[in-house]
Amino acid sequence: MRSASALFGSYRPGTSPWHRLGVGWKYLVVLTLTLVALVWQQPEVTAVSLVVTLACLATTRLPARVTLAVPWSLLVLLIVLAAFQLLVGQPAAAFVVAGNVLVAVLAARLIVCTTPASVLIDALVRGADRLPFVDGERLGLTVGIMLRSIPFLTGAFYDVRDAARARGLERHWLARLSPVVVRAVGFAQATGDALAARGLGEGNRHRPG
Repeated sequence: MRSASALFGSYRPGTSPWHRLGVGWKYLVVLTLTLVALVWQQPEVTAVSLVVTLACLATTRLPARVTLAVPWSLLVLLIVLAAFQLLVGQPAAAFVVAGNVLVAVLAARLIVCTTPASVLIDALVRGADRLPFVDGERLGLTVGIMLRSIPFLTGAFYDVRDAARARGLERHWLARLSPVVVRAVGFAQATGDALAARGLGEGNRHRPG
């Protein structure tokens, strides 16, 4: 099944320094690489962030097809973003906008490809618990559901597309969209039922003390 792992990668075991680095430090490095480029919005900063990100990816000792592969959908998006900026006479912005998106995606692979998903979620829960008015357990649950939902919905889209193409209906958007919506609703209902069975439904949100 095709999923978001094509964009952000998936965990690959290893013994590199990045695999051994604490998850908190990984989050810090990834946020730094991404936010610096996004805040300054300068070609030089974007170029440096991209070079540093690529250097960090090289130290993971993972194959380039895992760390550097760019899905065609992302490539098209980058070309469109850059082309628009060029059309409005902003060549520097063309590099910055497309480059920053690429930095964000590649930086995410630094942590996703070297850290199990369960460790990532646990770290988010621990960090959120230190913040006021944030329920770390609910945040972790939300992220976990998101990680399950994206591959399911992406796979549903491709399955329905292939089925429609086999029936000669690839140009009929209703024939392609309706089954995906039905599957999405079914998935959401099943997820809601599972949460309610564990006492995590909407009715529990304002439980009296």
